[in-house]
Amino acid sequence: MFSTFLNIFKIPELRNKVLFTIGMLGIYRIGFAIPVPGIDQVAMSAGMGGGGGGDLMDYFQLFTGGNLRQSTIFGLGIMPYISASIIFQLLTTVVPSLEKLSQEGETGRKKIQEYTRYATVLLCVINAMFWMKYLASQNFIFPKFTGPFLGMSATYCVMTLTVLTTGTVFLMWLGEQVDEYGIGNGISLIITAGIVSQLPSAVMYVARNVNLKGVSGQGSLDATKILLLVAMFVGVVAGAILITQGQRRIPIQQAKQTRGRRIYGGQRHYLPLRVNHGGVMPIIFASSMLIFPGIIFSALYNMWPSAFAGFLMENFQSGTYLYVVVYILAVYFFAYFWTTVQFRPKEMANNLRDYGSFIPGLRPGKRTADYLERVMGRITYVGAGFLAIIAIIPTLVAGAMQIPFMVSAFLGGTGLLIVVSVTLDVVQRIEAGLIMRNYKGFLGDEGPIKGARA
Repeated sequence: MFSTFLNIFKIPELRNKVLFTIGMLGIYRIGFAIPVPGIDQVAMSAGMGGGGGGDLMDYFQLFTGGNLRQSTIFGLGIMPYISASIIFQLLTTVVPSLEKLSQEGETGRKKIQEYTRYATVLLCVINAMFWMKYLASQNFIFPKFTGPFLGMSATYCVMTLTVLTTGTVFLMWLGEQVDEYGIGNGISLIITAGIVSQLPSAVMYVARNVNLKGVSGQGSLDATKILLLVAMFVGVVAGAILITQGQRRIPIQQAKQTRGRRIYGGQRHYLPLRVNHGGVMPIIFASSMLIFPGIIFSALYNMWPSAFAGFLMENFQSGTYLYVVVYILAVYFFAYFWTTVQFRPKEMANNLRDYGSFIPGLRPGKRTADYLERVMGRITYVGAGFLAIIAIIPTLVAGAMQIPFMVSAFLGGTGLLIVVSVTLDVVQRIEAGLIMRNYKGFLGDEGPIKGARA
């Protein structure tokens, strides 16, 4: 393993990519800690101490790479760009002009990317306005900057809007630079860096609250809870690797072709279909969606107190039975939704036919497309079930063990799944670069990391 890491730095191209990626992530971490001027950080830290808004900020930081607890220049994170990308991916499937543009190759892709950037700026402005309004309502802004525009002066309002929007646009640029000149997916690496940065805090919390002897007043984590956290960590890592690498391999037969006196083709291949085709996106969508019902129902109960509003407010808090059930259903819904958007069996069947390949026992065209769609629906059910289990682990553990959400999310749950998935992707890309230049990969003579058959 150590010699493999040394080989990375023997290859100039691979070494430059790795160092460039580390440098970009270092710049991100610097901006992550620079606060927006004019905000009372002491009052804000006290107000975001835990529960309510604090839990909301933890969710936000986990999935976006942002930091709204201190309202830094990268406070909005990369979520506006992700949202804009998802919007245009959906529009590409329903708007004929965008679908035609996407089929024009590199030129069309760049045009859609340009539209996505414009939409990112618009979403940044909208999100920043809501966030600034919240800051003013909680008196987190110094009195000398208050005024009639969103609770603040016009100059300060424009300045804060510009800072938050520019921060997200700069993160978007960082991610694109990593995609082009670095190694790995830039956006995913930014989110992963934000999650990994919580590791020291999570470990320190566990270390401070260890109470193996059961002495009262010395901590809430006894030996059973520590073992449970360790088992969760190991189990989620192993399960995340298994489900990320898991594939359903569809056998593919290439048609034979006669050219002169020679026969070409006839080889057998396989078409790998990922068990977890949507990655962590279904969890991100479901978690983002379930943030707002609790806030909305709480505001509704405060304005119009009633038994029904009180029931909704109580049962849509994190950890309640109804919340967990809706969370699981939302994960399943978004898993199938994301697969429907990304996986196109008709196009895949047509490509197989054009290249002279077919699935044994199935006619090329519609029957092949129907078969691929049926198989993908079945394996998505299994992948969504695993994601649902991963999704509810942090919520259940945080409630049962009385530990902060960010600790349970990292030591066994969604955050750990994101880190494992992105790390596997980076390792595979580095390994591909090593093997291409006749170096051994991370597994030595056993060959490159491969997907497991499902």
